[in-house]
Amino acid sequence: MPKPRNPAISIALVAFDKISPFHLSVPCLVFGEDWQELGAPAFDFRVCGLAPGPLRTSAGFDIVTRYGLEALAQAAIIIVPSWHDVSVAAPAELLDALQRAHRRGALIVGLCLGAFVLAEAGLLEGKAAATHWHWASAFAQRFPGVKLDADVLYVADGNVVTSAGVAAGLDCCLYLLHTLCGAEVANRVARRLVVAPHRHGGQAQFIEQPVSSSRQDGRLAGVMEWAGGHLRLPHSVDSLAGKAAMSRRTFTRHFRSVTGTTVNKWLSHQRLAQAQRLLETTDLSVEIIATDIGFGSAISLRKHFSAVLSTSPSEYRRQFRHRVAPALV
Repeated sequence: MPKPRNPAISIALVAFDKISPFHLSVPCLVFGEDWQELGAPAFDFRVCGLAPGPLRTSAGFDIVTRYGLEALAQAAIIIVPSWHDVSVAAPAELLDALQRAHRRGALIVGLCLGAFVLAEAGLLEGKAAATHWHWASAFAQRFPGVKLDADVLYVADGNVVTSAGVAAGLDCCLYLLHTLCGAEVANRVARRLVVAPHRHGGQAQFIEQPVSSSRQDGRLAGVMEWAGGHLRLPHSVDSLAGKAAMSRRTFTRHFRSVTGTTVNKWLSHQRLAQAQRLLETTDLSVEIIATDIGFGSAISLRKHFSAVLSTSPSEYRRQFRHRVAPALV
């Protein structure tokens, strides 16, 4: 008998008048494409407005949606990709639809200024959240009951996920893909999209200083690539700075300007990402994986997993080993 196909995962993307084409396109790129050849599940992806029909974009052209808010009624995942004006309240019918979906257990996602809409709906009260750094102060004043983190790229709290602005929406969507079908599939899709697959949510939202184009950039990129391929080694700031032929101070400053984080945090994230891949794709023990990726001991690996991913390596393996279809359908 042929193996039964897993049902498609239903995803509804909320469009609105004067929407930014970029914000609309990011979820479309990750979930509106067919990535099944890369191991991803099928998606029943629908772009909806308050009602079917034409919508203006902020770029001067129009789009036409086939679906209205009824598409939210059965969706496993609902994405609000932004909002056109933080001073304008979202329509009551949209807030009601989001509240109903939240009560039945749907995963609700607010990218960039979409976090304002989720907060208006009361879905973020008492929860951790992210939004665009430029509007963080206004968000905090307007929604004091939300635990806003103005620095992170994205944050998940229960069945609500929010992200920082613009490109962080892509990080968040790849994170969602990761939770649906595991790190390896998300990595394949990221490689196909030619983007970094492992910008964890705890990384800084933006680069404070412009990144100069110089020989230092090339040396730093080479050192990062080498370190990522030799995670087992006991790297230090001094050893990596030496390999880049930079002083410790110059290397540290340049590394932060390029990555938005510290050397040690970057290494930890790279090791965690490799641990996730090995847990999903091999039968290696937690102890061997911890040694191979440079954490040194299973205790250290478990500590990092708990702090960053809020789970244990063993539980992660049980959840994602050979996983393709999620439990959200």
